[in-house]
Amino acid sequence: MPILVTGGARSGKSSFAEKLCANYGDRGIYIATAQLYDDEMRERVRMHQMERDQATFEWKTIEEPYDLIALLGDLEGSKMILVDCLTLWLSNILLRCEAEPNATDLVKQQIDQLVERVRIYAGTLIFVTNEVGSGIVPEYPLGRQYRDLAGYMNRKLAGVCEQVYLVTAGIPIELKSRAVQL
Repeated sequence: MPILVTGGARSGKSSFAEKLCANYGDRGIYIATAQLYDDEMRERVRMHQMERDQATFEWKTIEEPYDLIALLGDLEGSKMILVDCLTLWLSNILLRCEAEPNATDLVKQQIDQLVERVRIYAGTLIFVTNEVGSGIVPEYPLGRQYRDLAGYMNRKLAGVCEQVYLVTAGIPIELKSRAVQL
């Protein structure tokens, strides 16, 4: 069963997603997509690791900034997987191919392949992603490209996920059951 957890920065998405995992068992695989480019990011990751270490849920952590689709294929059959975070994975993919003239198309292909992998996955997948489209319009073309691709990715994944949560100020709301059908 695929589940998507979205919200703004520091909204409580990751904490909620980790607690949600505990509803489905006592152990799982944590796929971390972050790359540690600076001290501030290293500290964020360290804090997340400490919080996970203090939980009663047993995590096996795998760091994978790029090859998420292949990794999910390799882990097919795993009961519980948490991916944190999809928007970091997206930025890794975009920055890897931003110089290509068809970068947007290349990234959309990766997103579409991820969506297909999620659609056929047999275990429980929980994805954390940022809602970046509610803020200001980015000043630079790469920022606008990223924002648009993040919206595309979140929309496509929400379409195949059975549950979609929006976390705001630490309060999760399940969206998919409340969606208006036209």
